[in-house]
Amino acid sequence: MKYFLGIDYGTGGAKACLTNSEMDVISYSFREYEIITRKPGWSEHDPDNYWDLTIELIRECLEKAKINSKDIASIATSSALPAMVMLDNKGKTINNAYNLLDRRAKKEVDLVRDTIGEKRIFDLTGNRLEDHPVLVNLLWERNNRPDSFKKIKKIYTIDSFIKYRLTGKSNINHSQGAYYGIAYDIRNNLFDQSILDIFNIDRNIIPEVTDSEEIIGYVTESAARETGLSTGIPVSSGQADAMAGWLGAGAAEIGDIQINLGTCGVIGIIHDNKEFLNTMINSAYTIPNTYVVIAATNTGGMLMRYMRDNFSQLEVALEDLTGQNAYQLLDIQADKIKPGCEGLITLPYLMGEKTPIWDNNAKAVIFGLALNHSKAHLIRAMMESVGYALYESFEILEGTLDRINYPIVMNEGGAISKVWREIITNIFNVPTVMVKNRVGAPYGDCLLAAKTIGFIKDYSIAKEKAQYIEPLEPQKKQNELYMEYFELYKSIYRNIKDRFIDLNKLKEKYC
Repeated sequence: MKYFLGIDYGTGGAKACLTNSEMDVISYSFREYEIITRKPGWSEHDPDNYWDLTIELIRECLEKAKINSKDIASIATSSALPAMVMLDNKGKTINNAYNLLDRRAKKEVDLVRDTIGEKRIFDLTGNRLEDHPVLVNLLWERNNRPDSFKKIKKIYTIDSFIKYRLTGKSNINHSQGAYYGIAYDIRNNLFDQSILDIFNIDRNIIPEVTDSEEIIGYVTESAARETGLSTGIPVSSGQADAMAGWLGAGAAEIGDIQINLGTCGVIGIIHDNKEFLNTMINSAYTIPNTYVVIAATNTGGMLMRYMRDNFSQLEVALEDLTGQNAYQLLDIQADKIKPGCEGLITLPYLMGEKTPIWDNNAKAVIFGLALNHSKAHLIRAMMESVGYALYESFEILEGTLDRINYPIVMNEGGAISKVWREIITNIFNVPTVMVKNRVGAPYGDCLLAAKTIGFIKDYSIAKEKAQYIEPLEPQKKQNELYMEYFELYKSIYRNIKDRFIDLNKLKEKYC
């Protein structure tokens, strides 16, 4: 019997799983980690925690599965992007790691835009600057912490840092390259030396780029001692976390569409067109010669985590006493409120916003709050706001792409909430299903691990193993109601977006 190990690193936590030769999950582990927000616009992790948690995750999976690590045939990893882990020439971490919510490098975005122009950047990378790609954050380090910058030997994604700790090899994959930005040629999967030269960025600071399905190294003796793995296990080049989640839930054909409600709310649609939408995020997909167009709202499941951590002490206490998940308790409250929340609308921009408005200055807004509104109204309004934010992008995608395969597959994070799925189904006005096998990204990593060594020929098994359940059909009256609220939602943002700039100036002055 062969086994495969997948490990995924999100913004809010890390998870791992082991599968057997039939690609069935035999063990799973998860750990949350702290999101550090020391200053406005900053969002960080303790990078040394990544490896500590990796050791815990792997050992727990091995213990639960009761297998010999010598029988693990290969390993693959994934992580949330953009993110940046900085290492010195001894392999030690420098400063905290950036995660995808970080928005500090505003001046560097302006510098790059003014120096080479938005068109040249988009034509090369297929992406906008506003997503704060890794190389923009590197420029911030040089401009603001020059002493630290001088020590940087390599800049990694979260999982490429883990691959380095596992194998001693420096690597990123094609699906991650786009998130380095500025100089990444998305069509040819390489870094443009002329752009690097303009900004005086040493190419050697960036790891080698390879196809997701390549073996980049093998587990070393030191990594084996720490993790409980065996030496010599091949490690794949890996994939971006969203791709891992979608692959694990069966997205393997052109037109397949899925929605994740993890930390961010994310739509992904597979295609093979090299003409990219400039309002969206674009990346190579895990499967060779395919791409994925991505729509994202910065705070998807993060909104519910925010509500849990800051306003739900009772629900957390009940979870400790009864074992019933605090998020389920929030769901129960939201389900009692009618669609539209009796006139309560929120904008979900706790950490700025991505597609399609691309506004790093934007902040969350509660609009229409009245004495008749309770916490339950606010919970549902938060859920509806994520639906509106994603639908604003979906309108563009639906009107542009040649092929979308319905139903939409709801995957990961908050998708387990039937209330939230009903909201999205009715806002989008299309059928949806939920993935039964909701292990998510680490399962997609196991599939990639198996494909990397040729154990499976393709990813067709993914749909079979995903199992789509709990189909939902949109309700006409609810869709009509939501479309009226959606127009007001958009107009609220349009009317106050300039005030966010004024607010941020005050924050910079006094915070």
